[in-house]
Parts: sequence; C-alpha cells; structure tokens
Amino acid sequence: MSVISRSPLGTDRIPVAPNLSMFDPMFVGIDEFGEHVMLDVVFHNLLIAGEPGGGKSGLINLAASKAALAANTRMVLLDAKFVELGPYRDIADAFIGNDIEAAISVLKRLLTVATNRYQWILSQRRRKVSRDDNLSTILTIIDELAMFSTVLGTKAQQEEFEGLLRGLVSLGRACGMPVVAATQRTSWDIIPASLRDLFGYRCAFRCTTNGSSDVILGQGWADLGYTATDIDPDNRGAAWLLAEGGIPRRIKAAYLTDEQIYNIADYAAWMRRPSGISTPAPSTTSQWEMAA
Repeated sequence: MSVISRSPLGTDRIPVAPNLSMFDPMFVGIDEFGEHVMLDVVFHNLLIAGEPGGGKSGLINLAASKAALAANTRMVLLDAKFVELGPYRDIADAFIGNDIEAAISVLKRLLTVATNRYQWILSQRRRKVSRDDNLSTILTIIDELAMFSTVLGTKAQQEEFEGLLRGLVSLGRACGMPVVAATQRTSWDIIPASLRDLFGYRCAFRCTTNGSSDVILGQGWADLGYTATDIDPDNRGAAWLLAEGGIPRRIKAAYLTDEQIYNIADYAAWMRRPSGISTPAPSTTSQWEMAA
C-alpha cells in the first residue's frame, strides 16, 4: 500500500488563515462553565505569571501563534531562554535572546514607532487606531521578564529596560502595539504595581502565597477569595484571569504541543511569503517605519 506524504509546510493544502486579524478576539481557553474565553489583545496588554509548571508557557504560545497566523501583524520577541519563542524567530522582526543591550535597543525603536503613530493618529483627529487604518499590528512578547529586569546586564541597564518597557506598555495599547509579558517570579521587584496596573489583562497561574497572587491580579483580590493558591498543582493551565474593569474569572488555558507549535510556525512562515508579508532584513531602518 502506497503512502502519500504531505508537505510539513502545508504547501499542498488550502490556506486557512489569510483573513485572520489581530483585531479579531483571541481564543485563550474555557471558563469553569465551559464557555469560550476571548481576549481583545490589540487594545489590551497581557501580563502572565505563576510558578514554574503552571501553564504560562501555553498561554504565551497561544498569543504567539495567533500573531504568527494573523495578516498584517509583526512580532518582536524577547526570550532569554531561546526555546519558548524560538519557533517563531524566522518570522519575527526581531528575536532577542539573552542580550540586554539588544533588548534595550529594540524597545527604544518600538517607542519611536509608537510616538510616530500617535502623531499620525492626532492628524486624523482620533485617539486610537482602527482595523480600517491598515496599519500593521506590532506585538511584543517577553518571556521571563525577570531575566531582563534582575539578572542580565548591570543595574543601570536593568533599570533602563524597566523604564522603556513601562513606556511601551503605556503607549502601545491605543496605537496597535500591544505587549504580552510573562514571568515565573511573582514578586514586587519583578512586577511593581506601577507596571502591573498598566496591563488591562492579568492572568495568574498557580502561586504558593496569597501575596504572590495579589502581585499579579492586584492588591486585595486574594482576601476576596480570588487567589491562585487554590489551584490544584496537577491542573496545569488553570488560572485566574482578570479582564479590564471586571473581576477575576477562573479559566483553563488551551494547550499546544511542541509539534503543533512548530507546525503553526512553519505554516505561518510559508503563508507570509506568498501573501506579501515578507520577513524584513535585520538591522534596517525601514522595518520600523510606521507604514503597514
């Protein structure tokens, strides 16, 4: 019996995602009632935290996969471990490993783009971008925030990184440049309230103390019964999700296997070339221009 082999890049299949947009809500999982949980990522930054093995990597990869498949979307990835966001490195405008100087440089460039976009928005007599503007969405994903704020580089570099990140999180949400940041160190030195409160979405995976849970969700939620300490350690992917203006909601984040992640990344790389969204050459000025 003959076996028909299929291209791992999907070149013998019909594209399924050319019309997907980052302006479309992102599916992240289900709630305790089995209802789908969707997030409007373009206009809300997302903070993900919890102890190792809780499931935060799964949610990071959901965001990266959505961006990889979305049309007119560019990615800036910071991953000191290399392997979490590594599958998407070939389609990212910038992929930063454990180089804090490169991380600082890319954040400065992103802030310049954000400033230029706000000047354009002002000229249009509006306060934020819309889908019809046809500006590219630029999603910045940072895995293990603590590496850049407490481990890599000098104290001065760490403080500069934190300040630039705070600026990008502050400016990015209305100009189509959202940030997704994750860490397994849930302490005030890693996630100060001045940074945490800029994230409209906060997702707390299992924590060992009420204080750690409050570092993620906000001061006081644990005393009201919304604490990530009550999550079963064997229930990976379970979390409390705080959406902007609401109360924490218990969810179960969807999960992608390593094979699925690489299949999505390979397919996205194939899809972007014929669709006209080419991977920019590194170290050029044009890739940071405001044009879509």
